Amino acid sequence: MTQTPAFEDLLALVQDRSAALRSSVAGSPDLDVRVPSCPDWSLRDLVEHLTQVHRFWAAAVLAGPSEKPPTVAPTDDTLSADLLAGSAAATRELIAALRAAGPAAGCWTWWGDSDVPMTSGAVARHQVREAAVHAFDAQLATGTPLPIPAVVALDGIAEFIGVGHGTAGPWPHEPVRIGLHAAEGESWLVDLTASGSHVIDGQHETAADLHGSVSNLLLTLHGRLPLDSLRSEGDRAALENFLCWPDLG
Repeated sequence: MTQTPAFEDLLALVQDRSAALRSSVAGSPDLDVRVPSCPDWSLRDLVEHLTQVHRFWAAAVLAGPSEKPPTVAPTDDTLSADLLAGSAAATRELIAALRAAGPAAGCWTWWGDSDVPMTSGAVARHQVREAAVHAFDAQLATGTPLPIPAVVALDGIAEFIGVGHGTAGPWPHEPVRIGLHAAEGESWLVDLTASGSHVIDGQHETAADLHGSVSNLLLTLHGRLPLDSLRSEGDRAALENFLCWPDLG
């Protein structure tokens, strides 16, 4: 099983993937271009979303442990230069808040009382994945999609299963075991039962398996690529159910 990057490395990856999103948007002459993977959004909407997300989580981290999420005023950066500058400032704000708090500091998180800790370290890890997927969204909209870096995607899959599946409650179908197999050498076996989703160690029989690059695996989990972008084996209906549960966007 891969190791989660060190805290400072997570902060660097938040910066890197956020900058990749802004770089892609900066090269577009039209911020009203639709984002194919988020069809209700334009490029402008995508940048504003990332900006608001970073400001929100900076506030959550700075507030420390809380039963309620912070309230953050919406952004109003209407010009393209202001939009990107505001996004860069929000990323710096988030990274500064995370660094000041340190990885073990408690804070409000939407995943609540689960196997995933409610800490700034978990927030940093989550924000790497969010920025990486949205950077791909921006690249797709501007015609320059690139694979998510392997170091990001490898931990991103584990984090997706832990936060996304791990907080979704009971699996609503017949119990099943799914295998995810990255070309880079890592695998995840996911048991889906009435008690929820659990990754298991070792070699076990599966009902269905997905094979592909680690980037394509993560993007397919996020609904950015179709099932057929991966090589699949076994129960296709189980795979289709797996990929639409939960719907995290």
